[in-house]
Amino acid sequence: MSRADRDALGRPLVAVTGLGIVTSLGIGAAENWAALTAGRSGIHAIRRFPTTGLRTRIAGTVDFLDAEPMVAPALSERFAASAAEEAIGQAGLGRAFPGALFIAVPPVEMEWPQRQALAEAAGAYGEVTYADLLRAAGTRRFDDWHDLFIFGTVADRIADRFGTRGSPISLSTACSSGATAIQLGVEAIRRGEMAAALCVGTDGSVNPESLIRFSLLSALSTQNDPPEAASKPFAKNRDGFVMGEGAAALVLEDAAAARARGARILGYVLGCGEKGDGFHRTRSSPDGAPIIAAIRGALDDAGIGPERIDTVNAHGTGTPENDKMEALGCLAVLGERMRSVPISSNKSMIGHTLTAAGAVEAAVSLLTIAHGRVPPTLNYAVPDPAIPLDVVTSARDLPVATVLSNSFGFGGQNTCLVFGAEPVA
Repeated sequence: MSRADRDALGRPLVAVTGLGIVTSLGIGAAENWAALTAGRSGIHAIRRFPTTGLRTRIAGTVDFLDAEPMVAPALSERFAASAAEEAIGQAGLGRAFPGALFIAVPPVEMEWPQRQALAEAAGAYGEVTYADLLRAAGTRRFDDWHDLFIFGTVADRIADRFGTRGSPISLSTACSSGATAIQLGVEAIRRGEMAAALCVGTDGSVNPESLIRFSLLSALSTQNDPPEAASKPFAKNRDGFVMGEGAAALVLEDAAAARARGARILGYVLGCGEKGDGFHRTRSSPDGAPIIAAIRGALDDAGIGPERIDTVNAHGTGTPENDKMEALGCLAVLGERMRSVPISSNKSMIGHTLTAAGAVEAAVSLLTIAHGRVPPTLNYAVPDPAIPLDVVTSARDLPVATVLSNSFGFGGQNTCLVFGAEPVA
């Protein structure tokens, strides 16, 4: 392996040779990129189930792929398969994938339609006991549910479909999950364990129970009309995030192996940084130390200084807490220069795709590098003086060599990635 195939710290350089994406804006990188840069929103009134009585009645749902609409694992698998198909096809690796699968999936549990079906099968219409559910689950009518509602099932099916090697790794680190999946793939290639990794983040969790749970945390926007104006990252009048769903997949390869087979390299994962924060189940530490550490860790891992960052792909959820803490972290690490570094949040258009978000934003970061264009942040009409950032409000053309992509999850799970057009000299 030549020095050109090593990163700034002497490790195998990790290249991206394929990407795929599915969001409420459409299927595929081309369709999503066109919509994102045009500032088109995929957030709309929920049609999947009745929303009467719910405080939030909007989401960025994917309504154009065939899957069971009220079964999160089925939706998550369908989204993941579509994104992985595109990524592997672009990489030109065929059906027998030469590496492992790392996939971020939402927590798997039965939703109310399945619980009701079990209760009815048990003949229990009032208080349902655990014994009632076990008796109902033992009937042949629910045989296929055993596989459907087990954590790891989505990974197993995606692994079988694309022929990945070894045991597939399922992970769930809240809203940083998609970025964590990429980090695990990067680390495995750097250690020399494999020459390629398929890294996926997927989420199909828009259902009544999820909406109610996030509403109880006061995390969701309640500005339902018009739907496309609800998500307002970094704006002073932001009032919470909007749920979204979808998936993104990256094919990572040892750069030397990718070049040897003549693959087209889309960019490089230059650095990964993570820092746990045990301060609170939903809130960030008020001093911002874990977020600052994650950003600094990503830059240090990439072997670059903050002056090399051309744009920030923000976590940017639109909640009062997250946006304030993300701004604090970016300003602390990038200093006064951060006031003029373009920052953008695609959650303003597709909503918060939860466990998929870090992977979706990774794909968008690579497209930003490829096209030299930063997508806008919608609904930034009332700037917050406490967040002195250069928020991009219409697609901005500029040379982009390096992108910082942030992912911050509930429970203090913070992961940041640095993507580059070229290796670090």
